[in-house]
Amino acid sequence: MTTVLFERTFERTLDRLVAAAVPGQAFEAWTFDDRDSRAEAERRLASKGVQARIRSAYKPLLHAFLEEIDLAGVTAIEIAYPVLPHTPENRFRLETYPLAALVGDRELRFCARADGNPDYAVTLTGSDGHARHCRVRAPNRVHVDVAGATNLSPTGWYASGSDEIGERLETDYEAVFEAVIKAVSDHDWGTSEPFFDELNIRVELPSAEEDLAHPGERVSLREALHEDLYFSLLEVFLRKTGRPIGDRGLRPGQIVPEVVASDGRIALRIETRALSGDPKECAFQPLDAAREPLAMAQIAAELEELGGQPLLAASRAGRKVRARHVAGSDAAVMISAGQHANETTGVVGALRAARRLLARAGAHFTVSPLENPDGYALHRRLRHDNPHHMHHAARFTAFGDDLEYRPRGVGTLHETEIRVGAERVSGARLHVNLHGYPAHEWTRPLSGYVPAGHGMWTVPKGFFLIMRHHDEWSERAENFIDQVTRKLAAIPGLLAFNAAQIDLYRIHAGETGFRIINGFPCMISVDDRHDVPLTLITEYPDETIYGDAFIAAHTAQMATVVAAYDAWQNIDKD
Repeated sequence: MTTVLFERTFERTLDRLVAAAVPGQAFEAWTFDDRDSRAEAERRLASKGVQARIRSAYKPLLHAFLEEIDLAGVTAIEIAYPVLPHTPENRFRLETYPLAALVGDRELRFCARADGNPDYAVTLTGSDGHARHCRVRAPNRVHVDVAGATNLSPTGWYASGSDEIGERLETDYEAVFEAVIKAVSDHDWGTSEPFFDELNIRVELPSAEEDLAHPGERVSLREALHEDLYFSLLEVFLRKTGRPIGDRGLRPGQIVPEVVASDGRIALRIETRALSGDPKECAFQPLDAAREPLAMAQIAAELEELGGQPLLAASRAGRKVRARHVAGSDAAVMISAGQHANETTGVVGALRAARRLLARAGAHFTVSPLENPDGYALHRRLRHDNPHHMHHAARFTAFGDDLEYRPRGVGTLHETEIRVGAERVSGARLHVNLHGYPAHEWTRPLSGYVPAGHGMWTVPKGFFLIMRHHDEWSERAENFIDQVTRKLAAIPGLLAFNAAQIDLYRIHAGETGFRIINGFPCMISVDDRHDVPLTLITEYPDETIYGDAFIAAHTAQMATVVAAYDAWQNIDKD
């Protein structure tokens, strides 16, 4: 059953600017529109006798280099970025990403400036030593976001020819976002979680995506809006239920922003729906050479071929959550993937690793390659319209929660039961949990730009490993991660891949805040939440990758499982 909660169309900001302008006028404006749309509006204004320059409110410095700044003869670039209240120190530096990868071999240097001006000061130095200076405005506004935090966020701006300061221009992009937040916040959802099956927010937005000259990176206002809507609506329901911001146990239902391209129309429709069925899936692929996420039917078939003892649980939508226990004389290892269903290479890596381990005498493991099938089905559906978006709406279960944070002993566990069963039948003391993270920049442009609580993951930084352990397991955890990373370092090209991403991360984010162990970014910490005393979490930058990059990713995931299995056989004997 479908119930429409809100429906509206919006006047396009560019059309409003053109309609309001009069001959002889001159102005500058900043809007959330793609390059071609802004250029077309400038041409329309010129035909009316209006001199206008319309720039991007989203990532203004990057767009200045893409559209206006001439680098001919330039050998060095210095960017003084603003440091302002209500935002991380490196936020405006992050907003320039991936500029360092786009300027060739020119020297690029960032320095902070705290004079309170929301703009960048750019110095371009040529081979003759001559320096050119320019200012790039970065319009922002201070506001309280839906989480109750005071934020500084990009906004539209308008300045007439005689006004050097200008004033805020509320754009269509911002108006759509605010309309969604208000409509959902004002609705009476009752008091019982989950509040709905699917809350669908469909936005038609006339915004083309612009590919950048760096693998996987593009400017996508549609993707940015999806991300901001999804996480902001989680925050709406967290506040409604009195939970702390960031609580992953919230179960509102499945929140699904679908931001799709249009040819000029801006429209919003909010409705509740029944949980969706299975979308049309891809054909089966050779497992070792899979170039995109696997069909769910293939995942089930690959598991069946492993043999062993079947384990079964059910998702909210009634989909089967499958695992296998292969008993043997080795020290047992739990292998899982697909907890966050938009992180898809771990699914393939888990199955490939299980095949390899199965060929060994004495192998003992459990494998649950797709813990969150409801999210996985949603991911497949969302990729139909936007195949290169991260789709964090598909990250959690159809309850809207993170299955790992579901309290045991309270109600039906659904998907989480597969882990409980795997622990019970295997007695494993090591869990290898395969994950991924965005392969390109992740932003929330209308909520402070940097995703709250996820700032470390806003740009890629190589194949990242997280080691969680019980307090008394510190020495074994260090030994274990050393053995695993030494083996992974032998994978051709992986260390170079890590180094290139970490270098770009450092340029745009500053200090890393993580350790480098044998060429791999790592975090090791005490965590007593789990019954299993040692947990290795992989984080490969895999969201949105396909083809050869997808193969490289699930090969690294597979190799990590095998390396961890081998290391564990040594450590468990100590």
